[in-house]
Amino acid sequence: MSEGNQIDDSKNDDVAEDESSPVQRDEPEEKIRKRDHIDILSHPNVMRLLNKQGDQIVLFADKVLKFTGSGKMKYRYLMITDFAVYLIDPETDSLRRRIALAAVEKICVSELTDNFLVVIIPTEYDLLIASARKNEIITAFVEAYEPEVVSSNRFEYNAASNMVKEIEFEEIEGTWRILFSSNFFKVGQCAWKGN
Repeated sequence: MSEGNQIDDSKNDDVAEDESSPVQRDEPEEKIRKRDHIDILSHPNVMRLLNKQGDQIVLFADKVLKFTGSGKMKYRYLMITDFAVYLIDPETDSLRRRIALAAVEKICVSELTDNFLVVIIPTEYDLLIASARKNEIITAFVEAYEPEVVSSNRFEYNAASNMVKEIEFEEIEGTWRILFSSNFFKVGQCAWKGN
């Protein structure tokens, strides 16, 4: 990395400026700015975390809406790097979840023009998020790891480690809505429908 491409991180004196900085500088700066919608350089705790984990390239960073297994919605920073997917609490800049890219099996999206996508992780519970930048997120995943991208208006996902939900997307009079089915609880290899 040339001297001219080093990160100007004067706002974050406690974060080392070195060649292992997680913001990719091989690409034109306008492309980096286009993908980094939260200005990660202004978040020293996030920079420390990425440096500690060994991530070299940030492919995407933005605030998204994450859905919990119980259906609650929480804002999170979603970052996709060359090694992992991160969910960061935007109020505290603390790590809430790290998912290795190798654990991602596929991305499920509806066939409608909504903002929802599900990241399927067979070894853990899945990740349901909403973002106006859904296509950018998919592009970052494909560049990082090339997971399968599946389009369907109905699919199942693991809302929690032992809970499967069915999600259905409908378009009604020019708008869309998302429907969640009853819970299905996994018991070993079997599943039973909850109330």
